[in-house]
Amino acid sequence: MDRRGFIKRSSLASGYFLIPGFLKPLGNLNPEVTKKNLVVIQLSGGNDWLNTIVPYKNDLYYKKRPQLGIKEGKLILLEKDLAFNNSLSLLKQFYDSGEMAIVNNVGYPNPDRSHFRSMDIWHTASQSNEFLHTGWLGRYLDNECKNSFEGIEVDNYLSLALKGKKLNGLAIKNINQLHKELKVPYFNDIAEAAKSDVLNEDNQGYLYKTLLETSSSVDYIYEKNKIVSNTFEYPNTELGKQLKDIAGFITSGISTKVYYVSMSGFDTHAAQLNKQNNLLEQYAKAVSAFIVNLKGLDKWEDTSIFTFSEFGRRVEENASAGTDHGTAGNVFLFGKNLKKKGIINELPDLINLDDGDLKYHIDFRSIYKNILHDWLNADANKIISADVNPFKVL
Repeated sequence: MDRRGFIKRSSLASGYFLIPGFLKPLGNLNPEVTKKNLVVIQLSGGNDWLNTIVPYKNDLYYKKRPQLGIKEGKLILLEKDLAFNNSLSLLKQFYDSGEMAIVNNVGYPNPDRSHFRSMDIWHTASQSNEFLHTGWLGRYLDNECKNSFEGIEVDNYLSLALKGKKLNGLAIKNINQLHKELKVPYFNDIAEAAKSDVLNEDNQGYLYKTLLETSSSVDYIYEKNKIVSNTFEYPNTELGKQLKDIAGFITSGISTKVYYVSMSGFDTHAAQLNKQNNLLEQYAKAVSAFIVNLKGLDKWEDTSIFTFSEFGRRVEENASAGTDHGTAGNVFLFGKNLKKKGIINELPDLINLDDGDLKYHIDFRSIYKNILHDWLNADANKIISADVNPFKVL
């Protein structure tokens, strides 16, 4: 069995011991600190964007959604006949200050309504009929970075988006707990053994050495992070905790360029209204706290936030007061120095549908390329080969 197969099949690689995937060995533990940070927030399950950014002046919206359509009096009006779901009220301040961009009709050709396949497409930036084993951010790490901790997912497991061919990101749910786990005698003994020159280049030796390098990476993050005391109050939600951890990482001075979090629960096939409103409120409170916190820490100018979901929902509500899997939707971008602000493209077309679904007009990979080239200063065409129309937000 080759190393890749051995690691893949090993229980150690599954996160059983809370070790972040036994990922790529470290290069330099004292890298130069970058000034640019990207925070990606994934809304898992397929967020209903039509009830998030609401076309409240379109009669077809209410005709297609007699139960779910949100009336104008319960909305926060924006421009171009669109409005925020009231649950996003805390984000209006950033919209008004020009620190938020909303892109409509984002998707890809020949959309897939499977959660797993569509998320793979978003993670890898592939064509709908193309299967890739590396993520768009993993390839960024391969091409532009030296260390695995330059991409961190605040979770126990690493998303495909952060998996590269040579270098993967790190999955860290709780840096203090992970550091403690790696200091138990069992792991210490393995790490000490890995320092020995007598280990052969076999599967066992490779695992031991990778554990040593992972342990060193965690030590680096832990030591930098432990001197930070972030007392800013965040909502007591999973996303709130994750974003507070990221604010701590950013403040600590570690050289991480990309942070990744996900928020689940958006697969709203039944009784959607209150369920989605609650999720959107959690999202808005956490993101608002994060931005205000970073502003107070003088780190907001160096940070951008990108929010997406694997697909939107169908235009017409179903019989269970919910919505089924759809296609195109919105993405949000937040930042101090956006090139485009507010609602930056045309409204969703509720007349010319594709089998009941919105047609995409903006290929999501054009936004990825914008992020890579204009924010992370990377060679976007080397990372994403798709030939897509340029689209500038950052």
